[in-house]
Amino acid sequence: MAEYRNLQPTEITKLEAQGCYCANWSDILVKDGFNPSFIRHTNFSGKNRLGMFNREFSFPGGVVKHAGISYATIHNTDIGDNVYISQVRNQIANYTIGNDVVIENVDALTTEGRSTFGNGEKVAVLNEAGGREVPIFNELSAHTAYLMAFYRHRPALIEKLTGMVKQYCQKIESEKGTVAENARIINSRTILNVNVGPGATVEGIYRLVNGTINSSMEHPSYFGPGVIAEDFISASGAEVTDATLISKCFIGQGCSLGKHYSAENSVFFANCQGFHGEACSIFAGPYTVSHHKSTLLIAGYYSFLNAGSGSNQSNHMYKLGPVHQGIVERGSKTTSDSYMLWPAKIGPFSLVMGRHYRNPDTSNFPFSYLIENHDESYLAPGVNLRSVGTMRDARKWPGRDKRKDSCQLDFITFNLLSPYSVEKMIKGKHTLQTLKKTSGITSEYFMYNSVKIEDKALDRGIDMYNIGILKFLGNGLLKKLEKGNFSNIKEIQDILKSDTGEGSGAWVDMAGLVVPKKEVILLIEKIESGILNKFDDLQTIYKKWHQNYYSWVWNWSVKVFREEMGVDLKTISKDELLDFINKWEKAVVSLDEMMLTDARKEFTLKAQTGFGMDGEDDVRHTDFEQVRGAFEKHPAVRDIFDHIEKKQQLATQIREKINRI
Repeated sequence: MAEYRNLQPTEITKLEAQGCYCANWSDILVKDGFNPSFIRHTNFSGKNRLGMFNREFSFPGGVVKHAGISYATIHNTDIGDNVYISQVRNQIANYTIGNDVVIENVDALTTEGRSTFGNGEKVAVLNEAGGREVPIFNELSAHTAYLMAFYRHRPALIEKLTGMVKQYCQKIESEKGTVAENARIINSRTILNVNVGPGATVEGIYRLVNGTINSSMEHPSYFGPGVIAEDFISASGAEVTDATLISKCFIGQGCSLGKHYSAENSVFFANCQGFHGEACSIFAGPYTVSHHKSTLLIAGYYSFLNAGSGSNQSNHMYKLGPVHQGIVERGSKTTSDSYMLWPAKIGPFSLVMGRHYRNPDTSNFPFSYLIENHDESYLAPGVNLRSVGTMRDARKWPGRDKRKDSCQLDFITFNLLSPYSVEKMIKGKHTLQTLKKTSGITSEYFMYNSVKIEDKALDRGIDMYNIGILKFLGNGLLKKLEKGNFSNIKEIQDILKSDTGEGSGAWVDMAGLVVPKKEVILLIEKIESGILNKFDDLQTIYKKWHQNYYSWVWNWSVKVFREEMGVDLKTISKDELLDFINKWEKAVVSLDEMMLTDARKEFTLKAQTGFGMDGEDDVRHTDFEQVRGAFEKHPAVRDIFDHIEKKQQLATQIREKINRI
């Protein structure tokens, strides 16, 4: 720790000559090497410590300013080395300011009383009336928040987790706020009880109260013009700007909120984006995106969501208050002006179009269209599997991960097909088969959980789910055979067998992390018993789950091969193996060809409407091609062609490998 000394009489004289004032100069301590020349027109009160001022800062336009303090009131504050402070209209009070910080043109930077700086604030997610509160804190992950919000049926767990948050808050509670090294606070108004992390920029804000802007030099955070934020915590790499309004919110790593967005009692995790619209009491898992005005997300759980313009939900039936909630599982989309009346539950990777008033539950029908027709909800199971948009979404998410911090809070499973989604496909297929069997083969439509399923849609859904299940299982099997070395069928059987039973049961999606449910229950039991009582330990376990994903997936797949496909990999024959590979290749190619057909719709004559402004058909076609490109050259189309070729080559390679034994 650096040694400090009292000011020398000559230094006090110089400071006073430069317009500085302090009722008791002995309350100010400075480092050796301190130069009073760079402190002007500053009032000091309380106990303060000052570092050295040896560097210059570059500002926009090529302006260079030397470190120092001018035109400010400083009270009970520790100031590090090479800090530039100027034009503080009211005061900087009760802060620790790190090295190389810039604070300029600020109304007030103040800590009043003891504060936890937003940590411990309870955010009423999902239910506006309360009951699922998530206490936010600096190290909150999507997975821990998931346990807090959704496992209320385990009160001992909730008690332990909230106790851990309370202990965390007690450790960080302080009478002094922090502005960490290399942070910048410029052209801003009121900042009260707010910690600012390393490298963060706070620029042009209107009011920040009771919060923490976590940041890192790897991925600095940014709070920009016009922002009003109260009772909040943001993680590294977060951007909040453009007059956005925040109240009781957690904003995760790589999140962006801007363009007059409004959010209250909500949590946003990795890479969420919110612009123009509004969020109220939502749990926004990774990659929840809302870009448009008049879009309200309320009292819902979402992840990998794309909310269309004017998307809206209702959680209020005007009886007992706004007590209803909705679940929209990962990868879903809501079209423009879509509406859902909570409570409702929408299955993964679904498209919601139109207005739905009858509280549908389509959770066991992933990859579906939920469409309004004459005020009724119609379900087309499985058809989103053949959508080129679904494939495009799955491939773009990893590339749009904006997190640069080496310490990541959320662990994300990006896979489109996983035990979680395939398990639902299996349930959906069985449900459709049962509906057809019990309702009679002559029915024109079938009712299930407040939705209509037309006869043709039911049959098509069974076929699509069969293709999806076959594709998923085959992907894992061929990967095993591609990597493995074998010279006889026994060695193949050894390669394909599961090592353990871990992961062979049900799976859950913990706000982006797909994991066996049994592992989650084991973790909960350890927390409830007190064996696990640190959030660092929880993060270590989440990371281990993420690393174990593929080995657990194979254990699950071995069971599904046996139960759904009638194939026991322990005793599989050469002919059975070759037959399955042929079926897999056919399924993969047929699904890709469906996607090509879907993509081709974007290049029809109808799609060219509005092109070739002042010409005939030939001009329109040329204009369209210049703007949109040719069908065969589109990146998504090329990806599908390449995928078909690679999978056919892989199937041929594995067949040849097997035929040599």
